[in-house]
Amino acid sequence: MTNRRELLFGILATSLAGPRMALASAKAPLVLAAASLQESMTAAADAWAAKGRARPVCSFAASSALARQIAAGAAADLFVSADEPWMDDIEKRGLIVPGTRAPFLGNRLVIVGPAGAPRARPQDEFRGLGTTRVAIADPDAVPAGRYARAALEYGGRWAAVAPQLVRAESVRAALALVERGAVPRGIVYATDAQASKQVQVVAVFSERSHPPIRYPLARLKAATSPDAEPFRRFLLSGEGKAIFRRFGFRTL
Repeated sequence: MTNRRELLFGILATSLAGPRMALASAKAPLVLAAASLQESMTAAADAWAAKGRARPVCSFAASSALARQIAAGAAADLFVSADEPWMDDIEKRGLIVPGTRAPFLGNRLVIVGPAGAPRARPQDEFRGLGTTRVAIADPDAVPAGRYARAALEYGGRWAAVAPQLVRAESVRAALALVERGAVPRGIVYATDAQASKQVQVVAVFSERSHPPIRYPLARLKAATSPDAEPFRRFLLSGEGKAIFRRFGFRTL
């Protein structure tokens, strides 16, 4: 009798575990996403997993670093860049699936200071940047830094600000410097500022001052996950885009 009970229990346990084991064994898509997407893309991955699908694995870094990884043969499924040029670069290399590149998100560029810092009129705040240290993503490679340089050049402040710059490897690294009090000001995306309780937006750059901030999305030719294309479509759907709007992004 005991052996019979053990056998029945074993069969029941196996049948219940079956769907979970199948889900665990499914190859989840690997998403290479710009650093500014940490919270929003994580929430999108959670929403996808809640549908009973394998939870996407997200890797966040500067778009420049991710594009170089892709060019070097990284085995990833999707790429979300924080600007068009880095997506252009890997597309020219023939590394994305034709027809899968799509406009996805938009953002704003802001100046942040410590929480509680007073908000300034743009002309006053930008003038003061020439006398204080400013954290910025590397303007020679990282999209947020490129946008920042364009905005400062537009306002005639680049020459004054350049000697005071503290260059960071990504926009989130620049944000962290302000959060830790290492520098009094930083130039980041509006969504980065929204994600942090340690900083305050003190000025907003005019959208005329820099190229449009656009995040394109594409499936990579190296993709192997069967969920790569379904998850791409989910991100572009009304349901998917609603997640990113909650985190302050514009949807395109």
